[in-house]
Amino acid sequence: MSSRHGNLSINSDNIFPIIKKWLYSDHDIFYRELISNGCDAITKLKKLDLMGEYELPQDFEPKIQIVVNPEEKTLKFIDNGLGMTGDEVEEYINQIAFSGATDFLEKYKDKASEEQIIGHFGLGFYSAFMVADAVHIDSLSWQKDAVPVHWECDGGTEFDMSDGSKDTVGTEITLFLNEDCLEFANEYRAREVIEKYCSFMPTPIFLKKENAEPEYETIPASEVTEKDTVIETIIEEAKFEEKENEDGTKEQVEVSPRTEKAKIIKRPVPLNDTHPLWSKHPNDCTDEEYKTFYRKVFQDYKEPLFWIHLNMDYPFNLKGILYFPKINTEYDSIEGMIKLYNNQVFIADNIKEVIPEFLMLLKGVIDCPDLPLNVSRSALQNDGFVKKISDYITKKVADKLSGMCKTDKESYEKYWDDISPFIKFGCLKDEKFCDKMNDYILFKNLDDKYLTLPDCLKVEEPAAENADGTTDAASENNVAADTDTAAGADTPEEEDKDTRKPVYYVTDVQQQGQYINMFKEQGMDAVILDHNIDTSFITQLERRNEKIKFVRIDADLTESLKEDIPEEELKEAKDSLTETFRKALNNENLKVSVEKLKNAEIASVITLSEEGRRMQDMMKMYGMAGMDASMFGGDQTLVLNAKHALVQYILNNKESEHVNLFCEQLYDLAVLSNHPLPTDAMGKFVARSNQIMMLLAK
Repeated sequence: MSSRHGNLSINSDNIFPIIKKWLYSDHDIFYRELISNGCDAITKLKKLDLMGEYELPQDFEPKIQIVVNPEEKTLKFIDNGLGMTGDEVEEYINQIAFSGATDFLEKYKDKASEEQIIGHFGLGFYSAFMVADAVHIDSLSWQKDAVPVHWECDGGTEFDMSDGSKDTVGTEITLFLNEDCLEFANEYRAREVIEKYCSFMPTPIFLKKENAEPEYETIPASEVTEKDTVIETIIEEAKFEEKENEDGTKEQVEVSPRTEKAKIIKRPVPLNDTHPLWSKHPNDCTDEEYKTFYRKVFQDYKEPLFWIHLNMDYPFNLKGILYFPKINTEYDSIEGMIKLYNNQVFIADNIKEVIPEFLMLLKGVIDCPDLPLNVSRSALQNDGFVKKISDYITKKVADKLSGMCKTDKESYEKYWDDISPFIKFGCLKDEKFCDKMNDYILFKNLDDKYLTLPDCLKVEEPAAENADGTTDAASENNVAADTDTAAGADTPEEEDKDTRKPVYYVTDVQQQGQYINMFKEQGMDAVILDHNIDTSFITQLERRNEKIKFVRIDADLTESLKEDIPEEELKEAKDSLTETFRKALNNENLKVSVEKLKNAEIASVITLSEEGRRMQDMMKMYGMAGMDASMFGGDQTLVLNAKHALVQYILNNKESEHVNLFCEQLYDLAVLSNHPLPTDAMGKFVARSNQIMMLLAK
């Protein structure tokens, strides 16, 4: 081939300087692109061998070599793939945006089963110009009597091409790095980038430093192969010790045998794993392999709870492993990592189009060769196919979780506290996922037992005690009240009643201890919902499950906690105590309720309507905590127990000089059983407590 000078042919709307500077968002990605091209070339050569069009040498070992030379400021990418002729360089390199991979597959699609080729747009090679002032190509094609070709370009639109001197089939690309990118010729930086992008590429990748001092290793002489360079043979003679027998005679006994070792030039070790765990069938993978892979990929030495192995060939090709990690933090600080691969080539972390948002809280790898990538492979084209992949992944996760709940409930319960944020977030974000998981969401009750939503709906609330001391039949240890009878009533007075079953819940076991004790005394139960995602979550569950409503344990006093006393009997006491407490607390809007609680030791409690409390939670979430919750119906009620001696004292001694003191104390005690007092109120409470103790000391 005669020497030739020419201009690059632009076959698309791309302009070379734009490609050079802006084609890829991360400059280090050129490593991935050039190594991918080498993988493609080797894949193509092996395919030609399978089709009988080329015969690979018996000792052929596919490999890609990266050679860094910081002194010369160069970087080489060497593959032993099919190489290029001068015409192919003309076609694939000089004409920008012509895809060699696409052309190859089209040419051979009917001759062998299609094998995935990484390249798609034919632009990856030009990523080299993001870091190099000049690029050289030396290539020798697999074709018979092919002439080696040499190509040079200094980053402009001009190139020089001539006969080359390469004498082995394959391609060598040399980058002459610019001054701003010399870091990429550093061996440790090169290793870092290769491990980032190429850890699982299908061809072994080797890295070495040009002119580096050789490294050595010692192996048993029996393991030396013809490829090893033996520097020295090391012989250790057998060692003997004298041993006395039972009859008193002595003999020499061998304690270590003769060994022969060889000191060799250290064998190169590939930087990548060409057969990643996700590419294997789940039946061929052990638990220890899953755990080892997790530690290696995510640098997380806490064992994952469990994992889901995705393995799908139809209607699209998708493989991967999703890990549910053990977490010890609140939901809003969880950070997962889903690594996306295309035919074992790393694409990006956490691409939202493919991975459902709630699964980005997990850790895992997804490999889908069918993904429609854009020109730089760093983002996805927006089409319905991507949505199908996302839906499939969601379905597989739901199937795994629901299946575990059905067949391995013990393990499912053991994992629940850790995985519940994922599941609840998923239910909030994905309607289909929520449909599948609705009956497999667990609620831990006051006895640390786990109930499903159907379990919560089955049970009944104990009936309230009648005036004559009798009770209606009811089951014990219940979470929800049975209101089905009311739901089926035909009388006009029943029509407007809320017929949903209340499921009582606790958000703070310690803070709401007084309410919990009242429930337990009456054989009632509640579930614990102490995560900051739960307010939104139960609101959604109520919307999707019309038979239930969630009521916090301190939202109101259920009839089961009160004696069945006609309201008229307590009206006078209520009017009197309301007047007294409003005056003592200087609060004319204070709501007061007087009941006869079954527990006579409780003097006062605070209740806040479920709707009002949720509104307060929303205001806190949106930074409006200082607003008055009462304007949204969130006003609280002070419930006084008419059976308690202190309440009776206040009722019967309205003119006592201590009444105001006792009213303030009872109110603060009720608030404390519901939530912490503000700083000023807490100071007054402590001072008042001291004052009351001084009264007793007199």
